Amino acid sequence: MIDPTPIHEPPSRGGNKDYQVLGKHYKVIKNAEGFSEHGIASWYGKKFHGHLTSNGETYNMFEMSAAHKTLPLPTYVKVTNLTNQKQAVVRVNDRGPFHQGRIIDLSYAAAYKLGVTKTGTAQVKIEVLHSAPGFYIEVEKGQQQTELNDKSAAIAALFQIPTKIVKKNETFRLIAGPITEQKQAKALVADLMRSGYPSAKMYLPTKANYEVN
Repeated sequence: MIDPTPIHEPPSRGGNKDYQVLGKHYKVIKNAEGFSEHGIASWYGKKFHGHLTSNGETYNMFEMSAAHKTLPLPTYVKVTNLTNQKQAVVRVNDRGPFHQGRIIDLSYAAAYKLGVTKTGTAQVKIEVLHSAPGFYIEVEKGQQQTELNDKSAAIAALFQIPTKIVKKNETFRLIAGPITEQKQAKALVADLMRSGYPSAKMYLPTKANYEVN
């Protein structure tokens, strides 16, 4: 289970308005910079696998994701299990948990990595992560995530650069970056094209890339 690399993502169209659950009002945080929180983590798995998350994506229990009551969707968060000191990075794309005292609901994959599946819950610290500024490259896109996963690992190893798979509706994109200098990014595009990725191009994350219609 590989931690996701924080990448700039505009707020999702869905799931970012203030809301009410079980008679309690929740106000979504507009700017989560520097946010941290201590409390209890729980996890959710098969029962919700394949269902829509609050921001309109499909919940996959095998991805490193999570639910939080008030953080913007999506937000990247580092979670530390305070019992065993294990850490994981998750992408918050859902709302919850709504049990008293719980601050984050982890996907099965994230809970397994943190050792929470054995205990059910755990005391954790969560810290919001922010993506590094820079330039990104769209290496390839397609309908099959498994094929892109293999290419993602190969490109990360060959070029020593972070890679990530992002999804918009049913289309998956293999993204490389961030790269500090635009000149270096353009050079990498050329290298990728010579290495068998003819559709490689500069990539600017926008709402159109991420929002679910």
